[in-house]
Amino acid sequence: MSPDPQQKTVAILAMPQAGASVIYGMYDLFRSAGRDWQLIVEGTPGAGVLQPVVVSADGAAIAVVNGVQVVPEASFDDIPIPDIVCVPEVAVHPHEPLAGRFDAEIDWLRRCHAHGAILASACSGALLFAEAGLLDGQEATTHWAFCDALGERFPTIRMRPRSALIASGEGQRLVMAGGGTSWADLTLYLIARAAGVEIAMQVARVNVMDWHTVGQQPYAQLARTRQVEDAAIARCQVWLGEHYNEPAPVAAMVRLSRLAERTFKRRFEHATGLSPLEYVHTLRLEEAKHLLETGEEPIEAVANAVGYEDAGFFGRLFKRKVNLTPAQYRRRFGSMRRMLESGP
Repeated sequence: MSPDPQQKTVAILAMPQAGASVIYGMYDLFRSAGRDWQLIVEGTPGAGVLQPVVVSADGAAIAVVNGVQVVPEASFDDIPIPDIVCVPEVAVHPHEPLAGRFDAEIDWLRRCHAHGAILASACSGALLFAEAGLLDGQEATTHWAFCDALGERFPTIRMRPRSALIASGEGQRLVMAGGGTSWADLTLYLIARAAGVEIAMQVARVNVMDWHTVGQQPYAQLARTRQVEDAAIARCQVWLGEHYNEPAPVAAMVRLSRLAERTFKRRFEHATGLSPLEYVHTLRLEEAKHLLETGEEPIEAVANAVGYEDAGFFGRLFKRKVNLTPAQYRRRFGSMRRMLESGP
């Protein structure tokens, strides 16, 4: 294993007590960071900013808790100290003794922590942090079914069973997520911490993720479709990216293209899959989402900023395309952004 020095390395621990969905779900999201957003909006993948690697004590294939065969990419000895270590759930009974069962993993976690790595656990993975002595005197959380047992076994740990995500310890380098599916929130937080909030939000959008909620996601079609081979249409796309909020942008693009209006509209839809007006609306709504996520301006001001003089029309269009009102979108995704910016 030869990690790319330009990327931060994220080691995901594989062991028989872990679940394949967590191991590979985290792997996919980390790999997506910096890569997939550009692939969707420009047609070519971006340079990934994180390098996930599945590791185990000896690097040998493992049958994990649900019977899936996981083949690690490296052993503990194969890679230098990673920037981030992720521990999936440990599928054991809450009161089951762990002494002697995870010695290699615990020694490795101590070594990584001592050399400055961020350690993160999903669900019951915090058990290994506790066994390693890393949580003594620290705030911690884990799956609700394990909180009492962990607190009884390690009374110096300040358990916070109501918290879904906690960062504690020196430099907040011990990060823990509680519930079984909160590994997705944990991964987004780690991406934001390692690569920036914007990249984490891109990963959330590409993978239609919500924060602590389940259900249909309100991500509309991405506005900045790839630059096309039709040079006249590509030139209009570039222009619209800077002038989407101006009056009559479709007419302006027709003039810029130097094509007959009917020809322009036919070629534009062939190149992008959208009519010029649909493309304008989609781009404006994507910009509106960003404003709603990042600011507190009134809805009317957001509508005007992206090119709609009639805030009522903007609200109806947004609701029809996104399945949420602008206010509902702000509450849901503004909170996600604030969580990623401020941390647990």
